[in-house]
Amino acid sequence: MTQENISVQSSRFEEQSIRHGFFTRNGGISTGLYASLNGGIGSDDITENVLENRKRMAAHLGVRPERMLVPYQIHSPHVSVVNGPWDESERPKSDALVTATPDLAIGITTADCTPILFADPKARVIGAAHAGWRGALDGVLEATIAAMVNLGAQTSDIHAAIGPTISQDSYEVGPEFEDRFVQKNSDFAKFFRPGPNQRPHFDLPGFVAHQLAASGVDKIENLGRCTYQEKDAFFSYRRSTHLNEPDYGRQLSLIVL
Repeated sequence: MTQENISVQSSRFEEQSIRHGFFTRNGGISTGLYASLNGGIGSDDITENVLENRKRMAAHLGVRPERMLVPYQIHSPHVSVVNGPWDESERPKSDALVTATPDLAIGITTADCTPILFADPKARVIGAAHAGWRGALDGVLEATIAAMVNLGAQTSDIHAAIGPTISQDSYEVGPEFEDRFVQKNSDFAKFFRPGPNQRPHFDLPGFVAHQLAASGVDKIENLGRCTYQEKDAFFSYRRSTHLNEPDYGRQLSLIVL
């Protein structure tokens, strides 16, 4: 299994020798809808298979499984500061993690929403955020950056990588969805364009990049990978819905000092 098959990388982080991975759906043991590297504890996949898949991801990053931490995500702007492993019963309800502790792999799960990994190589502070449209609009990116700064990071030194997510071509929404954004800021209209049937299509990764830049982060890399279109590489909630499938797998995005 090659590195490209099991995960995709940020060139910015590779240049800084920062261990990380935007994991794909390849390289695991799950079958059927979940084939093969499903990392979603919240899916209906066999629990033992998901745990084995997560062990493989941890091993790929060179950490023990108990030091690979993923929150209970709730589409919020909430951020948790992590100092060490937690008991599963203590898993925080939040959509981003930040840490300055070495050898802790922090990450999030996605299946169309945008995963963003952060690192300040000078201050040695890292972060991982899950940004669906709601979290991105409500401030999860700004909150993640603020939490990193509280740990000693400098905004101007933070690198951010936008991982595999649904592309604008595949993200059709309703007019009321567009209205929600434009009512908050009329400038947000530029992230919508009419699709083939004239319904709006939303540029989620473009909006994420805009919010990062507006927060002072200018070292941004967008990997440009679409979860919906690349069915052999990534899980996609929307694609599964369109295929009338009963469930879907999740991929993990992780970073470690």
